Amino acid sequence: MGLTGKTAIITGASRGIGSAAAQAFAAEGANVVLVSRGAEAIEKLAAEIGENALALPCDVADYAQVEGVVAATVARFGAVDILVNNAGVIEPISHLATSDPAGWGGAIDINLKGVYNGMRAVLPGMLAAGGGSILTISSGAAHGPVEAWSHYCASKAGAAMLTRCVDKENRGDGIRAIGLSPGTVATQMQREIKVSGINPISELKWEDHIPPEWPAKALIWMCSAEADGHLGEELSLRDEGLRRTLGLIA
Repeated sequence: MGLTGKTAIITGASRGIGSAAAQAFAAEGANVVLVSRGAEAIEKLAAEIGENALALPCDVADYAQVEGVVAATVARFGAVDILVNNAGVIEPISHLATSDPAGWGGAIDINLKGVYNGMRAVLPGMLAAGGGSILTISSGAAHGPVEAWSHYCASKAGAAMLTRCVDKENRGDGIRAIGLSPGTVATQMQREIKVSGINPISELKWEDHIPPEWPAKALIWMCSAEADGHLGEELSLRDEGLRRTLGLIA
């Protein structure tokens, strides 16, 4: 995929899709910057990956911290070529009428403002360099209401629109903005959903979920010229055609 020497910042890298993506990008020769509020997990992962990995604890809801991650990345690796906006939360799951305003707002801060913060922090450098890829993990919840997920649906819908806005404004400047809706993935988030016992998604069996390595492989492919026909769009891993393209199914 031509990622040797490229540098990718991956948010929410401590587990799940983020962790799998970090390992996949590193395997393709990229430098990877692991971002998460959980320092211990990303430091352990960085040690496993090796010298082309950098762990930077950060709360993506705080723009100053995100800006600091970008500055540290440039200082270490010279540039930011790829941003993977993956950090996200599903808690607190609650019906809107009984939701906790602070918890609801906290989810918006991470799921929506965190995506904006990442985009805003990397764009000046990418524009100066003549381009870059901004990949954002979306969800089917961005396009349809789900019971007790008003915070998640609203934030993911907003993040999906940010992808379209960046594409509208900066495609001509070499910015490749694409969203990825992975479907249900076997991660800690699905365990939290299961415990809630609310809505049909919580009733899914563990074997119904795809492994995090699938969206990680999709993210790698999205950095290639093969994905240029999808700029500004949201790809869905539920699409069997995409799964075949990625070699995930026959």
